[in-house]
Amino acid sequence: MSLQLIAVDEESGKSGSPTVYVDQEHEEFVLQGWLPSPALVADLEANPALDHAPGIPDGEGVVRIPFRMAAALRKACDAAELG
Repeated sequence: MSLQLIAVDEESGKSGSPTVYVDQEHEEFVLQGWLPSPALVADLEANPALDHAPGIPDGEGVVRIPFRMAAALRKACDAAELG
């Protein structure tokens, strides 16, 4: 797998930071972030998005990315479009 590093959260230090990557080979965004609290998971399970089954399916997960990384997400979108 060939990951293109887009950005690391500068406010979190060098280890365990939220990080944004693009995987051109698989056409995917790869996000490293904080795990959600049990309360957030319970809220997601109790209040699914419109026309979406409740819960988090096996093989999927939820990560949290701070708003301060919005520019990194935009940059990842740009990188994906440029291929």
